[in-house]
Amino acid sequence: MSHPEVGERLSSIKHVILVLSGKGGVGKSSCTVQLALSLAHQGHKVGVLDIDLCGPSIPRMLGLEGQQIHQASAGWVPVFADSTKRLACMSIGFLLPSKDSSVVWRGPKKNAMIKQFLADVYWGDLDYLLIDTPPGTSDEHLAAVEYLQEWNPDGAVVVTTPQAVALSDVKKEINFCEKVGLPVLGLIENMSGFVCPHCAECTNVFSTGGGEGLAKHMDIPFLGRAPIDPNLVMLLEQEDKTLVPDANDPDAEKERTGSIVETYQRCELSKIFAKITSHLEETVEAKE
Repeated sequence: MSHPEVGERLSSIKHVILVLSGKGGVGKSSCTVQLALSLAHQGHKVGVLDIDLCGPSIPRMLGLEGQQIHQASAGWVPVFADSTKRLACMSIGFLLPSKDSSVVWRGPKKNAMIKQFLADVYWGDLDYLLIDTPPGTSDEHLAAVEYLQEWNPDGAVVVTTPQAVALSDVKKEINFCEKVGLPVLGLIENMSGFVCPHCAECTNVFSTGGGEGLAKHMDIPFLGRAPIDPNLVMLLEQEDKTLVPDANDPDAEKERTGSIVETYQRCELSKIFAKITSHLEETVEAKE
């Protein structure tokens, strides 16, 4: 079935990438945000579409909770996370009456909402559109792939943690991509160790290397591994985004200067995700 209204919106977007995980709690949304922040810092124009309809967390992570979207003649206008308008976001979280409101919808209504996001949001010219999905391989994933497939999305980034139970579910996610013809651009091994905020020593809480081994076994690109960083958790989870963790004093906070795109660069993880993002860009360019 053709969806020309979706194609019209995608025509001004160079690259469309879905971020998937077979299991919840692996940090998929935080990886999506960090990829977006890294790409925006490199000068790209980036959009983040949050289709995790029952658990929209992207607005909170970007410090955009409570913001409203506006209707223009061209469609819905996304919410911008920085003054330069390099990073835009759209989420059902902006449409709910409060952050505690639940979405209790059956599949058809979810599918209709995803189509409306893809067809009605006016992103303008984008270098990258990252689509944050819920865990698993359910209605939202099938709907997104159906609406996008005709317009040839670049593919998917899969996020896992190193332990066996997560890797087992990620294999199913990769199998899903194969069945629906969605290229896997690479795998990120998240939560690969814990960085102590006091001594900077990395402890392998969930072991390490499982994601890299799986990528090699399934012959897909390994984009890199990222540890748990308490400073990032403080930055993304706190409600008051005018205060940010002080890298020199983990127990202190200070006023934020600049946008979240710039603030993120103070986190050690920004250096790791800069390399992950570079690997992703190389994979996307090689695919063209």
